[in-house]
Amino acid sequence: MIKPLADRILIEPAEAETKTQSGLFIPDNAKEKPMQGKIVAMGPGKKNDKGDLIAPEVKVGDVVLYGKYSGTEVSVDGKTFLIVKESDIFAIL
Repeated sequence: MIKPLADRILIEPAEAETKTQSGLFIPDNAKEKPMQGKIVAMGPGKKNDKGDLIAPEVKVGDVVLYGKYSGTEVSVDGKTFLIVKESDIFAIL
């Protein structure tokens, strides 16, 4: 498994919607990128100017909302994950 450094967070994105609310199926090339996912790993936090460690506000297991084009996608064992900075996370759901 990947171990993020500093204030970086590893997120397993939620599945993209495959059907609209009215029941129409969405083709793969038209699906929206998910903007929420579950935190599966995270770094220890960021250091301030004095060298003190600032712990993250989120924790492993939280479902979070993040920016649509945030972070870097990585693939591990056939699963796609997203690595983002804590500042790219907007909210805990």
